[in-house]
Amino acid sequence: MKLALTGFVTLDGVSQGPGSPDEDTSDGFTRGGWLVPHIDGTFVRRTSEWLDLADGLLLGRRTYEAFARDWPEITDPADPFTGRMNTLPKYVVSNTGTEPTWHPTTVLTGDPRRTVADLKRRPGRELQIHGSARLGDALLRAGLVDTVRLVIAPTVLGTGRRLLTDPDTTAGLRLVHHEATPNGLLLIEYATTGPAARGDYDGVTAFL
Repeated sequence: MKLALTGFVTLDGVSQGPGSPDEDTSDGFTRGGWLVPHIDGTFVRRTSEWLDLADGLLLGRRTYEAFARDWPEITDPADPFTGRMNTLPKYVVSNTGTEPTWHPTTVLTGDPRRTVADLKRRPGRELQIHGSARLGDALLRAGLVDTVRLVIAPTVLGTGRRLLTDPDTTAGLRLVHHEATPNGLLLIEYATTGPAARGDYDGVTAFL
């Protein structure tokens, strides 16, 4: 399987609490719900297509606990995500005795670089990271992430937990797809290309 990192972020990189003011108030965060005013049909269709590619969800402990609390409570039969989110295999990376209450769930203990590398060797399409910023950082740094998909909201919060913050993580990315929705969300897909490239600027004529 390939490993895909999916993140909803503000223009300044905040990924905390996109869905509601009380979704994630850890560390005193009070500015949740910032994605909701910009959701539109294009966003729903495209993110549903992304989820169609998943053969499993990979989550950190905190994200898993929040998802396990919220997703089973969504009972609208017309919701395009609920059935798949609740029935896809879930893999939660945790060394703290996390109770697998959201079935089907497998708890992965030990070094996530090893356990996730083992999962990637299994046949299938994508193993998708949703939320789970610290896990995404660690696996991007380890070179295990193949695809990065971002939904960038036209808003700046100035505070909140960022998606990627590990100072030891570098990654080069190749743009695969980009799209703007009617409500101003940017949908961007990248393939990873290894460590971030760097160079010296020798003037504009070098690029002509």
